[in-house]
Amino acid sequence: MADLPRIVITGVGLTSPNGNDLATYRKNLLAGVSGVSAYEIRHFGPTLAGICDFEATRYQKRKEIRRGTRAGSVAVWCANEAVRDADLDLSRYDPARVGIYPGVTEHGNVETENEIHNVSQHDFDLDFWSHHHNPRTVANSPAGEVVLNLNLRGPAYCLGGACAAGNLGLVHGAQMLQLGEVDLALAGGVSESIHTFGIFASFASQGALARHEDPTKASRPFDRDRNGIVVSEGGCLFALERLEDAQARGARIVAELVGHCVNSDGTDFVLPDADGQNACMRGALAKAGMAPEDIDIISTHATSTPSGDEVEVNAIRQVFGDSPKTFVNNTKSYIGHAMGGAAALELAGNLPSFEDGIVHPTINLDHLDPDCEVRNLVANEPHELGRVETIMNMSFGMLGINSAVVVRRWDA
Repeated sequence: MADLPRIVITGVGLTSPNGNDLATYRKNLLAGVSGVSAYEIRHFGPTLAGICDFEATRYQKRKEIRRGTRAGSVAVWCANEAVRDADLDLSRYDPARVGIYPGVTEHGNVETENEIHNVSQHDFDLDFWSHHHNPRTVANSPAGEVVLNLNLRGPAYCLGGACAAGNLGLVHGAQMLQLGEVDLALAGGVSESIHTFGIFASFASQGALARHEDPTKASRPFDRDRNGIVVSEGGCLFALERLEDAQARGARIVAELVGHCVNSDGTDFVLPDADGQNACMRGALAKAGMAPEDIDIISTHATSTPSGDEVEVNAIRQVFGDSPKTFVNNTKSYIGHAMGGAAALELAGNLPSFEDGIVHPTINLDHLDPDCEVRNLVANEPHELGRVETIMNMSFGMLGINSAVVVRRWDA
């Protein structure tokens, strides 16, 4: 079998609770600026969330925003920003050979809750049910809104991978490029999670929803006093190209995707399993042809739940042992858990390390839980590493899905 084409990232488009472009996002990650704030949603009441404030009308008409979905608007923003960041001229591409692959978690809940609320105001007269409901709730809706916005004709669909979905979108986009199915992929993950009261109610019933008098300190992975997840919205799409195509157009190459693995625990609906995560990390390393000590930064999934963080650290210890070269950080401590968009946002926040040589920290880590102690965990202050060559981005989800992606610094 011939060697597969090498795949590179040439653009990053994102919106997060603490930044709507990579430069701002990275600046806030290095400065310890949280994007979590007080929030209130009907039926559930006051809570905390990571809320995005991007200017949707930059790329969409108000009518399009009303007709579509919040996840669609996030995806449209990220796609356009990725195209701009990569300095792409879409008119030079066959529109049938541009693929759109966002990962998603619970898409459709928001729209259904909204319609039920609407008809409840009219004694449940279903004549008031919106005719837009079906296109809003189909699983491919965010991807479809992007192709409509960019006037594309290629494959556009979503990857349902729970909280591992952002990595799945990235992996799938790369595979479609390697198979020759498309010439450009916009891939990653998006989420509109904070607009469904059901997700807050469900996490609360599990005792897994974060609480803190200071919203900015609520998301605290690995901390002794962590008490749950902060639900967030947001997303990130990467412009992916085959290396030879990127070089031919003189593109700026952000990073090369060199390894990945997706597997399942096969053990429980919600509880993670260290063995499955261990196998996933080792699978990504094997695909990249690397040993654990070759990884400079591990971007952790850790959601700030008591059991989840401990299981993940256990898996990291099993794989990486006492590797003195590998440093560990977390991004959810700043922005909460953006569900389908989480993995892509977390990878994006670490990519600038290839340029500045700095590992952004995990914030809100006031009292390290002894059960979450791992070598070279970067806490509260950035760590200057000098030169970063490799990053492993980990993301895990319900029903036991695990994902790990390895990216490498690009040197021409």
